[in-house]
Order: sequence, then structure tokens, then C-alpha cells
Amino acid sequence: MAAMPSCSGSCALQRSLNKLLTTPSGSFRVKTQAEPLYFVSLERYGRDPNFAVRFPESISVSDSLYDATVTDGDCRVRVSLEPSLNAQIHRNKLCCGSVVRNVVFSASGEGDCRTFHICSLDVDTSGGSDAALLSLASVHVDSLPWVMAEEPSLVPLRAHRSTYLPLWNNHDFCGETWRHMPPSETGAEDSEEEDVVEDVQPVVSLAELHRRFLSGSLRRRGALCVRVLHKSRLMYYGKAEQSCECPYKAELQVADGSMSVCVVLWNSICLDWYRCLQPGQVLRLCRYRVKDSYSSRSGQDAEPNIEISLNSRNPTAKVTIIPKQQVSPEWGLPDLPHNFLTGHDLQSSPDSTICDVIGVVVFAGRQERIRSKDGRRSEFEEYRWLRLEDGTTDQPITIKLFSTSQPDIQSQIQPMALVVCTRLKLLRSTVGSATTFEYLSNTSFTQVYCTGTGSHHAMPYRGIRPVRQFLQWLKQVDEGNMLDRVVIGGYFSYPPLPVSLQSFMENRRGEAGLISGGEMKLQCDRLHYRERQRFVVQCTITAACYHCRQDMRAMQNSDPLTAQLSPRAPRQREGSDPFKTPTKRKLLFTAASSSSSSRKRLASPFHRTSTEEDAENDFSMFDGAMEFLVGNDDDDYEDDDDEDFSMPPSSPMQSHIGMPHVALETLPWSFCYERRHVQAAAVGMQTNSFHRLLPRRELESFSPAHCYTGYFTLKMRVLSDGVMLDVIFFPATPGTLHWKPLPVTHDNTWESVLSHGGFSSHAPPPSPADLIATAAQLTNRRLVCVLEACALGGDNVELILNRAFPLRS
Repeated sequence: MAAMPSCSGSCALQRSLNKLLTTPSGSFRVKTQAEPLYFVSLERYGRDPNFAVRFPESISVSDSLYDATVTDGDCRVRVSLEPSLNAQIHRNKLCCGSVVRNVVFSASGEGDCRTFHICSLDVDTSGGSDAALLSLASVHVDSLPWVMAEEPSLVPLRAHRSTYLPLWNNHDFCGETWRHMPPSETGAEDSEEEDVVEDVQPVVSLAELHRRFLSGSLRRRGALCVRVLHKSRLMYYGKAEQSCECPYKAELQVADGSMSVCVVLWNSICLDWYRCLQPGQVLRLCRYRVKDSYSSRSGQDAEPNIEISLNSRNPTAKVTIIPKQQVSPEWGLPDLPHNFLTGHDLQSSPDSTICDVIGVVVFAGRQERIRSKDGRRSEFEEYRWLRLEDGTTDQPITIKLFSTSQPDIQSQIQPMALVVCTRLKLLRSTVGSATTFEYLSNTSFTQVYCTGTGSHHAMPYRGIRPVRQFLQWLKQVDEGNMLDRVVIGGYFSYPPLPVSLQSFMENRRGEAGLISGGEMKLQCDRLHYRERQRFVVQCTITAACYHCRQDMRAMQNSDPLTAQLSPRAPRQREGSDPFKTPTKRKLLFTAASSSSSSRKRLASPFHRTSTEEDAENDFSMFDGAMEFLVGNDDDDYEDDDDEDFSMPPSSPMQSHIGMPHVALETLPWSFCYERRHVQAAAVGMQTNSFHRLLPRRELESFSPAHCYTGYFTLKMRVLSDGVMLDVIFFPATPGTLHWKPLPVTHDNTWESVLSHGGFSSHAPPPSPADLIATAAQLTNRRLVCVLEACALGGDNVELILNRAFPLRS
């Protein structure tokens, strides 16, 4: 039995695990008593071929396995989690910071090699996690003794993998295994004679290397001196049936004076070099392999081309970063290419243009996920929306930014930061017959640079004319005005959808059409944490409620004020409902005040009131701009008095989707510069480390953005099967929200507002009181509703109404 460290006799965790250490491996399980345990880390990794042997009953559960560190406050232990617990992790029910009880442990292996496993547990959902986090912070978790005698190795416990994956995507690096400084020497252990000879060979051009390869003569390859033009994001190619220990690859587009080629980093070479290599660097490469390029093998190139592989063995590649002062002009290396376009330029640029942009962040959305197009169960793409201003147009530059394998930079993107995004692709979306919306998104070689991360000063784009012009404009910006407008977090949808049902259906491009409420519920139950999916269902609205800004701050903690409206019987057109909805269905209007004539008229929720005062802020974004030049590195408001006009729902149905109130993650927040790092973490994804966790009260302490002074909740009934939906609706209006409705004139009635997604740009928006007072016109109206669903963690599924198209009889 392994030696045990000294630990107090009251340590519940060690008492339980002692029983496993004295029994034969795999023959015994032990269940903890009432004492809580705490998850202080959670790591994910890809399974390997041994998975089917260890977990034959879980073969279809997931492509991922999870390890965790748990503690009772006296000691800690590294454990693996049974695949049966994966579903709770996918929904973020079980996460870092969770308090768990009734934990069942087992063990495998012998002696010092014994591994503990958690077979089952109960997550404590009583809401005491914040108190638990504060309590753990006071006991210095890192200093707690391990149950086993020695500190466990931080590698996956139940698969032959050398590193962990990020929790929520497969493209970022994760852990200290990824070097951020170049190794002192690579390839020293490889003493094959031809490799030693190659090290002293004169530099050979890429064109000469290409000629030799095509002629079949590569005995003396020679060293290469090339400039890195572009760097791809990481690609994880691990599969359950493959036993590769480090299944990573990354691509560099490199060039010398003769031509450009693709260099591929394979496997553990990625661990040593991926973080160290950046566009613009000059590299000396030795001990490489040459082969036909992928594009040549797949028939994409008319002319044969080559690619260069850097491997960890046979031979072990040798990579050297050449200092700038040692770069020889004789090599004729090209400059780093850039194609900076302004916001004005983008409006007239053709679709699929590849470009670079620079701007000030005025909106940084929350992280979300969508399933990748290859259809693999565990493959998710993580993204967030950004909006930048560069002074060349009133329209911000909109970017749907996916992971670029720069988690340390992307996590720090926040309002008022200066951001450069390279190698983006311009995408155009046509809505209706003439209106188009453009936005930018990633290519494989997109890179991001942001003030506050130390990434700008080393980049050669600082002297390019568009960048200099941007910095000149920045000097004239009214910082106070911009700081008052910027927004962080919250729901965001772009580009806008069409305003007619016919146009919407024509633009579906083969996507699934109408679904039933039951099928929608099944799909919502399968959503993973922060996964977003669009649904189209046929509904009627049975209730509506307006929540003013005061309620947004209080959330579910206070009841909204209401005004009385008389109920009325619905009108039913014979034969108008293909789903034969009961004729006795009613749209109910109830409230607390005694007379509709005494209602206080609500101010429009989409304009700031005169009582709001902006706090002085001494922030200067020019401090951040200094990174370009020299290489350096809470608004308060008074609550509105607005009352609330509501139509509470009819009798609840057994099956229901959504949340009756807006979630913290759904709201956009005013940016607070003094607490910008806390705010960025608060609107980000669930972390895998206890030390980076923030109590939920941190997000609750921020103020909703001024552009959102209220929202509507709609109770909807799916016509096919009666499933009830709790839906949030944020009507868009020109000039205040961080996205705009279509510039189409309409009459601002309920039907028009729902089908356009917001108010007309040609007339003042109606007050919430007026809308609620006219909501009876929605009685029994059949609507084709476009709903955006996002899993926010646990059983919480956010439903946002994007469009609702009325069906004409």
C-alpha cells in the first residue's frame, strides 16, 4: 500500500479512500457520507483504443474523458470520472467549483500506481457554491496534502495522451506542457550521420528544394531560411481508435525569395514550438521531410507543389529562430504581407475578400458554441461576436471570431481595447431583394492582437499607412462618449433575418423546417453548455409581459408592478388552424391596479432618461495605443420609475421550455473599465481551474447596458402539441442597440414589430404601455416563430425570439 501523508483524523476523504487502498483492485467501492467534497479542477482529454475495453457499456457516450481534483478542505486527490457522468459536465451541471455529496469511489492499479475513480455523485444545487468557494480560498487549496504520497503527474489518467484538451473546444492549447519559450536545443539526441551533415549544408532555396524533390534527388537537402507569413490555428486529429500520444498538427505558410510553401508541425513538435512561432519571424529549418503538398495530392493544384514536415523523430526536426540582426539580405526574404481594409472599404469589397482590420472594440459578446460541420459528437466550434469602430464609417466592423488558438489573448478582448485581426474573410448576407449585411469571420490563418496582452509591439504592421491613419483618428475620439456606448456580453444575433416568411424560407438553404414542440424539447435537452441552435416552430402567444430596467437589476428577486387589463374571449376562425387547437383557449390579461384609465404611461424603454447621469472616468484608451507607438502595454445610473404592464400566462402545461425571466448571461452590460478583467471573466465560459472562478455575485454587481432599459417575456404555445415556451424578446431600435433592424418602414404594431425584429426606423417607437394595451390583437394569431436557443448551464435554456411571422388565412 502506498504511504499516506500525515493528515488529521477528521479527514473524511482520506478515511474513505483508505478502505480502497487495503482491498484488491476493482473489487470494492466506497461511498462518502454527508460531508461535502469540492471540485477544484476539471480536465478533458480524448479517449484512446483502450476505452472500449475499460468502458464497454459507455462506447457511445462521448469521445471525451474527464479527470478532476477534489478536496474536502483537509486533503485532495486526483481522480478520473466515469463516462456516465459526462452528461452532467456537458450541461455544466457538474463543473469546477461544484459541491458534491454521496460520492462513490473505486480504484484500479496497484500500490503507487493506483488510480481513484468517481463512479457516481450528487451535485449540491442548494446554492451554496459561492460560500464554498470563499471558504476554500481561505484554506489555500494548493498547499493541501495529497492522499497519495507523491504529487500526481498532471497527465490524463485513463488514456495514452500527453496533454489535456480545453473544456469547450479542440483548437486552443491547454496546460503548462505547451512551451511559451523556445526549447534550448532540439534534435540533439538524433545523431544520424546524414542529419549532422545537413546541419552544416549551405542554405538552399525553396525553389531549388522543389526542383530536387520533383527530380527525385533529395539526398542532400540543405538548411532552409524562411520567413513565417501566416500561422494556422491548432488542429487536434485524435480519434478513439488511434493511439497517437500527441495528435496535433499546425501549419505555417513560409517563404523565401524564390517561392512559398506550407510547413506542417506534427505531434510533440507542436508542444515545443506552436506558442513560440509567430508571423514575421525568420526560421532556420533542418532535418525536415519533404512530400507532395496536400493540395497537390487532393488535385486542388494544377501544378505539383511541396510541403515540409517537422517531426519529433525519424528525423527529429531542428528549428532555430534567427534574430532580426542576423538575417542576411542575400536571402531575399519577403516582407510580412498585410491587406488592411477600413470599415468604409468593406462596404464595397467583394464577397470572400481576405483582409486585415484594426479598430476599437465597442461590443464584445459572450462566448457561445455551435457543432462543427463534420458531425462528430464532441466537436464544437467556440466563437464570440465583436464590433469595432475605426472612424471611417458609422457602421461598425462586425466580426464573428472563432478560436484562433490564442486563448491568452482572446480571453482579454474587451471594450475599449485596440484589436487587430488578420486574415479574415468577408461574408455577405442578402436580406430581401436589395439589403445586404457584411461581416467578417475566421480563416485557418486568422491571428488576433489586442492591447493589454503585449502582442502589438512586436508586430510590423505598426508602420502601415491604414494603421497610422487609425491612430490619428483615435486622438480625436471623445473617450467619455465612447465609454458610455460600449457594451460587453449578452445575446447577439447577426446578420438580421428577412422580414417576410417567404424570404426567410427561401434563405433556409436546406435547413430543417418546422418542428413540433416535443422534438424541440428533445433537442434542447441535448444541447451542451453554451451551445446555440435555431428552431422554427408554429405558435400562438398566450401571454406577454414587459419588464423595465428596475426589474432587470433585481432579476427574479422582485415582482414587477402591473396594470389591470380586462380579459377577453379569443376569436377563432373556422378551419384556420391546421393543428385543430381548442377553441376555448384564451389570452388572459391580469394585473394589480384597479383601472386601466389610471395607468401611468411608460416612457419608451429604448431611450435613456434625463435622470441618468454618467460617472466621470479617468480611463484613457491612448494608454493602450502606446503599444503601437512605443511597444507598451462604472457607469452609475438611477433606476427608472417605470411600471410594468403584464399578461401572466394561462394555466401551465406539463411540458415546457425556457426560463420565465431573463438570465444574467442574456443581458448586455455596461463596461466597467476599473473591473474590466473581472467583467471579462464573468461573461466568459466556465473555467477548468478553481483559481480562475468568480462567484456569481460578481456578474450581478454590474449594471445592464443603457441601450436595454427593458425587455418582453412572451408565453407561447406550440400549436402541434401544446408545449409551452417561455421566450425573451428584445425589440431592436435604431441608434441605441448594438445591432440594427432592417431599414424598412412599418406601422409599429405587434405583428410588424415581431416580423421585423424591432421598431421602424422612420417613427418613434411606441411605449411598452401602448404595446401591452394592444396585445389583444395577437389573440389566436398563428405565428411561425424563429427562436434562438442557448444552453446556459444546468437545466437553464435561454429562448430568444428573433422573428415571428404571422400566417395569413
